Order: sequence, then structure tokens, then C-alpha cells
Amino acid sequence: MIASTERICEELLGDLSGVERALRAALRRGASFAEVFVEDRAATSAVLDDGRVEDVSTGWDRGAGIRVVKGESTGFAHTTDLSPDGLVAAAEAAAEAVRSDGGGGERVVSLRAAIGRGGRPVEPPWEIPKRKKVELLAAADRAAREKHPAVFQVSAHYADSRRRILVANTEGLLASDEQVRTLFAVSCVARGDGGMQTGRESVGRTGGFELFAEVDVARLALRAAERAVSKLHARPAPAGSMPVVIAAGGGGVLFHEACGHGLEADLVEKGASVFRDKRGEMVASELVTLVDDGTMAGEWGCVGVDDEGHPTVRNILIRNGVLTDYMSDWTRARRQGRPSSSGNGRRQSFRHLPMVRMTNTFLLPGPHDPAEIVASTEKGVYVKHLGGGQVNTATGDFVFGMTEAYLIENGEITTPIRDGNLIGNGPEVLRNIDAVGNDFAMGPPGTCGKDGQGVPVGDGMPTVRVVALTIGGTAA
Repeated sequence: MIASTERICEELLGDLSGVERALRAALRRGASFAEVFVEDRAATSAVLDDGRVEDVSTGWDRGAGIRVVKGESTGFAHTTDLSPDGLVAAAEAAAEAVRSDGGGGERVVSLRAAIGRGGRPVEPPWEIPKRKKVELLAAADRAAREKHPAVFQVSAHYADSRRRILVANTEGLLASDEQVRTLFAVSCVARGDGGMQTGRESVGRTGGFELFAEVDVARLALRAAERAVSKLHARPAPAGSMPVVIAAGGGGVLFHEACGHGLEADLVEKGASVFRDKRGEMVASELVTLVDDGTMAGEWGCVGVDDEGHPTVRNILIRNGVLTDYMSDWTRARRQGRPSSSGNGRRQSFRHLPMVRMTNTFLLPGPHDPAEIVASTEKGVYVKHLGGGQVNTATGDFVFGMTEAYLIENGEITTPIRDGNLIGNGPEVLRNIDAVGNDFAMGPPGTCGKDGQGVPVGDGMPTVRVVALTIGGTAA
């Protein structure tokens, strides 16, 4: 074993004897494939609301999920008992769930293909006193209130987590990863003659407390406050179809939700994707190249190996408008006859089966000057930040909220507009992109929900203009 895998194995299990016994037990019952996923997760969270620290909590969770496959049937069991006997009992329960006809015979599993990723952050969050974490919250609260008297409510949230995983399977794979994440978020509410408006900013990295050498939480809070205050004087959002310019980093969630999910092989396989059977076809403007990349160091969706033990890679999903590939996990790769997974098998915890998930999904920069994109738009909407939304992956139809947006009039960004919706269709948006900026930014950290499981993801984009999108506003 390489050093990092050996260390994590020793810290979580002592040695591999229990894992090897569990895999053998699954095979004896006729399984064609078995996998042991061991996870140890520790997390700290602190929340300040209205000037008071409301909650400081720490948590720790440890256990293993055992997956057993026979033919097209999958059995799964999870346990918090990481002793050899506990792992074997879970493996036997999972094997029983696939209704083996018994008698798989003896098969030796040699765990030699060790892959070790992850590493110790510069400033491990678990070594930082809670006092320093709470001080960050107080600094954000002061900054937002002192500069903008209209701000009457501030909520700040600090969180960090350390996740260590070990994956072994009957194909001989043995892999480990250590994933450390740190996050800070601020929400402000401002009050004026026009009512109340909110602003939010967040930042997160795969890394430790060194995040705060790069990010000033006071400036982050000021941006959240300014966003809330600026909307006090905003006009109602217009209604109807018009050109929309989306700022760099501000709308990556749209491409994640409206396009990325449709490129996940499990949804394609179920016929729940508008991109089914489109490989090799032109599905977007030739300006569009869409990537999913779990190797982006420091980004929120970065992982060394996925939750099936496969190294993450940079997957080109759409190249110059042509759909080149789908994202896959072990199950979908096997069914499609691919040589390996694309490194997109992820799960929320050891209590869940892995499924196809994105990591960091983004559009590559293009040839256009962002200022020229705005200047050449006579009338439209400039979206600085998108919020949450809903998408139907089978049709590509979506609705997203705009949390910061402005009118474009005579080629200039002018009046802020109040929260409205962007309404459209993912494939149509991809085809209707007529300008892609030569800038680029990743968006705020996100959690992607799918089938009841949440995993950390990142998204990003350059400045982009869509020829026509429907704005769901209230202006006459």
C-alpha cells in the first residue's frame, strides 16, 4: 500500500483483515462483485444570528457501506461496526439481499491496486480554536452593519469538515482519499421605503483554515450588504423574452442543473434525459465547451478519488457544441462496456449507494471581450447572480431565480431590478449562446441534491450572452 492509504487504513480499521474477510464472504455467496466503502467524517459548524452566536456544534460519524452485485441485482448494507466481524455481517446481509443461489466457491481477492489521494491542509481546521472561528462571524456582522445602516439583520455561518474514505473491491481496487472543506457564508436583510431585500455571499474551498488568508470575511459581508441595499431602489423585473447576459461565475448553476444532469449516464439510461442518444450530435452553439473536472485543486467539488475509488479526471462533455460523452459510475460504465468509470460515482455517506454525480462543472472561456458583449446588447438583462431553481431533466425546461440583476439599456448596465425568474430550456439555451467571454470565474460552493442525496459541487462560467430567454418579472 502507498503511504496515505496505509495511514488511513490504520486510522480507520487497524488493518485490512476485516475488509478482505468481508469481500470473501460476499463472493462465497455467489456475488460477481463486492465493494467495501469505509468513511470517517468530522464536522464543525457555527452560526451567528442577529449579533448572537446561536449555535456551535461538532459532529462525528463513522461506518461502512457494503455493496454486493450479482448479475443486474445489487444488495447493500451499512454498519457502524468496523470490526472484522461487523464488516463480515454487513457483507453477508448485502449478499443475502441479492438472493444468491449460494455456493459461489472460494475466490481470493488481492488488494494491490492502491491509490492514495488527498492530504493534510496547510491549516487543519480541527487544530484551530473555536474562538477564532466565532471571531470571523463577529467580524462579518460588524462589517455589514457599520457600513450600511439600512441593514438590520445579519446571519453568518462558518463550517468545516474532514472526510476520510477507504474503498476496496473484488476487482483488486484499494483506494483512499482525505477531503477537507471549509466554508463561510453571510446573509443580510436591508429595510427601506420599498420594503425588505436580501443579499447573500458565500465562499468555500477544498482545503483548511488557510482560506481566510485569501478571503476577508468583512469584505464578503460588505458585498452581501451592498447587494441587499442596492435592491431597495431596484425596479420590478421586466417580463418577456429578451437577450440575457450572464456574468462570469454568476450563472454556472444554470448549466449544472439544466445541462449537466442531463449528461449523467444513469438519467440517460432511464430515458430521463433530453440528451439521450445525442452523442456525436451538435447540441449547442459551437462556442460551447462544457467540462466536468473533479481534479480542480481547491474547488468545492474537488476529490482525489470518487466514492467508488476511481481517480477523478477532466471529462469533456460537450466540445465546440458537439456532445462527446456522458458522466458515468462503475455500474453505468460496466453496462455500456466502457473500460472504466469517468470518476463520477459519488455518495452522500456510507449509508448510501453511489450514483452518477457531477464534481466541478463549467463552460470554458471563449473569444469575446466581456465589455463588448454588454456594449453590443442594445436592450436586455444582465444577470450578476442566479439563485436556486428547478429543472426537468427529461425535457430540459427550467426556472431559476435571479438574485442580482440589472437592465441593459443602449449597451450599458443601468438600473438594478428586483428578484425575478429566468425561464427556459437547457438545450435551447446552449444553442442560443452567441457570445462567450474570454474571462472566467467559479461560482459559490454548492450542494447538489439528487434522489435524496447531497454532495458538494462547484460550477463556473465565463460571461455569456443568450440571444433570447424569458424573464418572469412583474413590470408592465
